[in-house]
Amino acid sequence: MQIINYTIKDKIGFHARPIGELIKKAKEFNSVITISKNGNKTGLGNFFAILKLNIKFEDEIEITVDGSDEVEAAAAIKAFLEERL
Repeated sequence: MQIINYTIKDKIGFHARPIGELIKKAKEFNSVITISKNGNKTGLGNFFAILKLNIKFEDEIEITVDGSDEVEAAAAIKAFLEERL
C-alpha cells in the first residue's frame, strides 16, 4: 500500500474540475484508490462523495493506493496533485 499525504495549495481548493480530472487519472490504474480528510474517506471514483469532503485551501488529505500497480498509480496521483492543487 502506498500513502500520499498532501496539503492543498490551490486557493480555490479542490473543486469540480480537478476532482473530475483526478478521477479520470485514477481510472487509468487497477489499484483501489481512496481519499480522506479528517477521517472521512471515500473511493477516488465517486465524484459527489469527494465533493462532499469539502476540501479547501491548506486542508490536508490522505490518498491511499493499494493494488498491483500501486507504485505507478501513486506516482501519477502525486504528480497530478503537485501540478494542479
